[in-house]
Amino acid sequence: MIGKPVSLAGRKMALAGLSTLAVIVALGTPLAPLPIAGSAALAAVGDPLTSYADIVSADKPAVVTVTTEIARPVSQMDQNGQQGVPPDEFFRRFFGENGPFPGFPGMPGGGQGQGPEQAPHGRALGSGFIVSADGYVVTNNHVIEGATKITVKLDDGRDLPATLVGTDAKSDIAVLKVDAGGDLPIIAWGDSDALQTGDPVLAIGDPFGIGTTVTAGIVSARGRDLHSGPYDDFIQVDAAINHGNSGGPLVDARGQVVGINTAIYSPNGGNVGVGFAIPAAHAEKVVAQIIEHGTIEHGFIGVSIQPVDAEIAGAIGLDKAAGALVAAVQDASPAFKAGIQVGDVVLKVNGGDVATPKDLSRAIADLAPGEKADLVVLRGGDETDVSITVGKMDADEVASAAMPGDSGAGVAVADLGLSLQTLTPTDSQALGLPEDTQGAIVSRVEPGGEAADKGIQQGDVILSVNQASVASAEDVATAIEKARNKHRDAALLLIARGQERSFVAVPFHVG
Repeated sequence: MIGKPVSLAGRKMALAGLSTLAVIVALGTPLAPLPIAGSAALAAVGDPLTSYADIVSADKPAVVTVTTEIARPVSQMDQNGQQGVPPDEFFRRFFGENGPFPGFPGMPGGGQGQGPEQAPHGRALGSGFIVSADGYVVTNNHVIEGATKITVKLDDGRDLPATLVGTDAKSDIAVLKVDAGGDLPIIAWGDSDALQTGDPVLAIGDPFGIGTTVTAGIVSARGRDLHSGPYDDFIQVDAAINHGNSGGPLVDARGQVVGINTAIYSPNGGNVGVGFAIPAAHAEKVVAQIIEHGTIEHGFIGVSIQPVDAEIAGAIGLDKAAGALVAAVQDASPAFKAGIQVGDVVLKVNGGDVATPKDLSRAIADLAPGEKADLVVLRGGDETDVSITVGKMDADEVASAAMPGDSGAGVAVADLGLSLQTLTPTDSQALGLPEDTQGAIVSRVEPGGEAADKGIQQGDVILSVNQASVASAEDVATAIEKARNKHRDAALLLIARGQERSFVAVPFHVG
């Protein structure tokens, strides 16, 4: 689930598993800890090099190769060996659409005008690992998406037909089942929450279809949000990950799975030391639900949320910029029934801190419909406890990130650099709002002013100021004046633009 972590001008963001073949590597029985404990540092300079041979010998027997056949033509490459899509579309498409990935330099079957890309049926290759002796195999969803036939090759050389048990596209996780006629070696899940930046890790997979390969590195960062979906929480590593590694395990110094290798950032289609893995803490729960139910239902509460930046925090009296600000509550949703209000700032979920909207999204997603979510919200300057019975998600997001909104005369609000008119039923109808909506419509935005700098546009509707509803343009002006008299740095406006709702903290004009 990945979008653009950085500018993609002239660069590629690629899923690690999109090779011309797909390999799943089954990991072995759990190892006793090596002298390097979970988050201990590597051997000091001058000490003998640490060997991971024991981990590899125990895990490798459980590493397999998954080959898929896809009943559709493989996309042609352009003259530069890249997909003929804009750079900002490149990664998104390959995340949602698996398929053979020819064209990258050095890949089997790559190149232009020849190889598998001209075949009527595609083949793809990725990596993964066995989590139960009776043959359940974990890989990425993008490795098997669109496949008409899936074959798993065990470390002992046997090729076995695989059945798709279930997938979770939002987490990019899939579970397969093979029958080997007996028990298979497995690998145990580890504790990804215990990982720290700098901890040693190993990546196991089948890059480019050359055979099972092990690479070593460290955890480069935690909690990477690649804008692929509401649950992004990737582990970044510098262990070499290449095309074909997708679905393979990332293991710690105990030989246990702490992540599923999923994607790379690369300017040339190969490893440059920037890889990403799905944390085991999330993946293990998803896999367990798929094995038990064949599918997964993410929790849903029905709110649109946005980050609390420094200006919003100052406008509502928060000590620091943290939490998830509720910009909209869906009618009849679990949040609506529990009394969650627009303007609430969610600070905790089931005892865990909510620093960003992603924290709330991931916490709710990990809950099954019917479970309880106990929230701590800031409302009107006071913390309030709210208990929500989580519902079943029917939409695309558990808690969607609300984006800030895309002449004439009226009430001038010089402090913000805009002019307003009282919203009429006719205005509401034209803007697609309920006729009984109350507020003030922005009739003019001063170029270069404070409101313009915050993205407020003509036609936006102000519904509240500093979390208090307004019924007219005069109400807005009065509320702004009161906030300024209280020595606030900014005014917190709730803006309606079409069906979107978002809070925008607009600083007061200085001078």
